[in-house]
Amino acid sequence: METAAVSKLKANLSEYLLKVKLGEEIVVTDRGRPIARIIPVRRGEKGISPHLLTLEKAGLARIGSGKLPENFWTRPRPKDVEGVALDNLIDERRGGR
Repeated sequence: METAAVSKLKANLSEYLLKVKLGEEIVVTDRGRPIARIIPVRRGEKGISPHLLTLEKAGLARIGSGKLPENFWTRPRPKDVEGVALDNLIDERRGGR
């Protein structure tokens, strides 16, 4: 945990915010007395489900950082002319994977 005076924090805010982004805590002091803590926001506090965070920690999922286009859910799905998706689903249900 690093300590920074208000004046030093104001002069080097970007540097300190980068440290916080990387997981470090910053204690802000005024005349040598602690007055605040700057801590990183935990991902679960951003509305991400704990189950998804568990999958990410296990390396089974990756949480996206971008936004989906507004029409994402209403777009027509691509045609699976060869039936690959259905074949894979049937194979998986039969225990082939």
